[in-house]
Amino acid sequence: QVQLVESGGGLVQPGGSLRLSCAASMSIFSFNAMGWYRQAPGKQRELVAQIRRIGSSIYGDSVQGRFTISRDNFKNAVYLQMNSLGPEDTGVYYCNVDYRSTAFWGQGTQVTVSS
Repeated sequence: QVQLVESGGGLVQPGGSLRLSCAASMSIFSFNAMGWYRQAPGKQRELVAQIRRIGSSIYGDSVQGRFTISRDNFKNAVYLQMNSLGPEDTGVYYCNVDYRSTAFWGQGTQVTVSS
């Protein structure tokens, strides 16, 4: 069983930045991919960013150029640096991994962008 623990959410003003962290309970080399999804109130969960085992990454259209996903192989962690945040980025952000073709999720961390 994979355990994922997110941290770093909070309240930030428009134009601000936040960095989310996700710590995994096992080596991230075990995962085909790691990523971040978000869910805004009344909307479906959507992909924000994903990084694959080989190191390639993809981003949702709405965050391209503003968000950066990265990982620390020694800390078994994945990060999401979020810049130029706007109210449309508000939501619960979930860490996700693909482990042996099964998806595992963290408990989520709230990000609120508001003045």
